[in-house]
Formats: sequence, C-alpha cells, structure tokens
Amino acid sequence: MAGKKNGSIQRKSSSDMQRTTADGRIILCGANAYEQKYYFNDQFAKMPDSIKEELRIICVLFTQEVGGIFLIVFGEDGVLELETEAAEDDITYDEVSSGLLVSEIRRKRQELLESLTLYYRVFILKEDISKLIEEDE
Repeated sequence: MAGKKNGSIQRKSSSDMQRTTADGRIILCGANAYEQKYYFNDQFAKMPDSIKEELRIICVLFTQEVGGIFLIVFGEDGVLELETEAAEDDITYDEVSSGLLVSEIRRKRQELLESLTLYYRVFILKEDISKLIEEDE
C-alpha cells in the first residue's frame, strides 16, 4: 500500500517517535522534513548496515524532495507500506510529487522491499521460512 494516510502519522520529534503507529503497525524507519530528522527502529538493529544506509537515503531524500513526513512501516501481515503525510498548514508539501515518488520507490526498490518483508516475517513474526519460500514459487 502506498500513499497518504491522514491521522496515522503523528508529528513527533525523532526522540519521541514510537516504534508503532497509532493503529499498531511497526515502524521500520522514517524521516521528518519539519525537524530534519531521521528515525530507525532499533528493533531492527541486526539488519545489515548497507540496508540501513539505503533506507536512510530513501527516507531523507524523499522528505528533501517533497517535504512532510515519510515512514516505512510493516502491516500486521508483514507487508511493507510506504506512507507520507504533511501538516495541514504546510503549503510547500507537494502531494502529487509525493505519490509519484512513492510509486517510483516501489518500482525501483522492489527487490529491497520484498527482502525487507521476508526479513520481517522470518525474524520478527517468526514464520517458517520454508513455507514462505514455497509461497513465492
């Protein structure tokens, strides 16, 4: 799922940022253009540094380009979701560019996003990897 979610992303500083969204989904990482901060959920600290750096680049560049708040979250079923939101009074936020950029990230980083979903389902949800591999075939 991609796109703008109203009310699910709270405008908090990265030091106050929660590991979960208001509706209980787990936040992997995010960036906040208002405070120029990046957040990475330490629950995923064992993830390879190269992946963490790639996620940081995606989030920070997204908010530099369109503004607002950008989050990468895991749904209850382990599906990765890209979300963006802006303050109501933010006249610089570009909603059209936001949607286009989310689509571009999904297309160009599809393999990374699928790998993150698999990582989450195996290491966080503790699903059987052999069953997950069979699903993909």
